[in-house]
Amino acid sequence: MTLPIHGAVDILLVEDSPTDALITREALTQARVLNRLHHVEDGYEALDFLRHQGAHAEAPRPGLILLDLNLPKKSGLDVLTEIKSDPLLQTIPVVVLTTSRATAEVEAAYRQHANCFITKPVEFEDMARCICALENFWFSIVTLPPPAK
Repeated sequence: MTLPIHGAVDILLVEDSPTDALITREALTQARVLNRLHHVEDGYEALDFLRHQGAHAEAPRPGLILLDLNLPKKSGLDVLTEIKSDPLLQTIPVVVLTTSRATAEVEAAYRQHANCFITKPVEFEDMARCICALENFWFSIVTLPPPAK
């Protein structure tokens, strides 16, 4: 069974598609990822969560963000730009997890300091393997930064 590193590291999933959110949650469960998953559906809600504003005043600081690019209200790329330009948030690793394979979006994400870019696999089993690899890398191999003070 997989155990979380650094205590219970929270994961923030920023995903507007209920189907994709469910698939991601199920893939995390199948991969036996024990970290707490928090889900928000748009860019503004993601920033509120990260800044502990509004309904998310008591939200924990995530140790990892899984960010879709195609979001309503505020694009994932705009959210990424704000995260990486905020000294209190910029050390949180951001994994772009999206359906896009467009070279321009990959380049734009890395220009805005995404930690990695993953195109979502279509098949559930492939997604589960992808999530398992993500979990292994980010919570078993990598040393995550402490929360900003």
